[in-house]
Amino acid sequence: MSKTSLYAQTLERLRALLHGETDEIAAMATIVGELHHTLPYFHWTGFYRVTAPGLLKIGPYQGGHGCLTIPFTRGVCGRCAREARTQLVPDVTTLPYHIACSGTTRSEIVVPVLDPTRRVRAVLDVDSDLPAAFDETDACQLAAICEFLTPLFPVVPP
Repeated sequence: MSKTSLYAQTLERLRALLHGETDEIAAMATIVGELHHTLPYFHWTGFYRVTAPGLLKIGPYQGGHGCLTIPFTRGVCGRCAREARTQLVPDVTTLPYHIACSGTTRSEIVVPVLDPTRRVRAVLDVDSDLPAAFDETDACQLAAICEFLTPLFPVVPP
């Protein structure tokens, strides 16, 4: 089955599963479970939540252990949070700032999760043991999935 078909089915299931959900952690856990068990090239799938200015803390995830905290100044997740822009990394070994939580990870994609005011509230981090596993299809589809979370975050003054 193609990536596009897998994502279409996943989006349909997530719409049904998340209908009426108001808790962002429950929604994140559901999204992670669906993605991790549907897309065969996903090795580690999880969210890092903004818990303090400039700091990400691990949220719902599936796979091996992840980093517990990541400052915005470190790693691909930190860069995504800092820039509020999807990070698509075909080969993590080429990035001197990559944080290696698993020695088997070869590629990574990190997508920002924005609140209604467009501030970063979390990032969705996905690692693969395959090189160049992620492309623009993943970037677009994962961004659409992250939009399920946007209305669940209360607006916090800057």
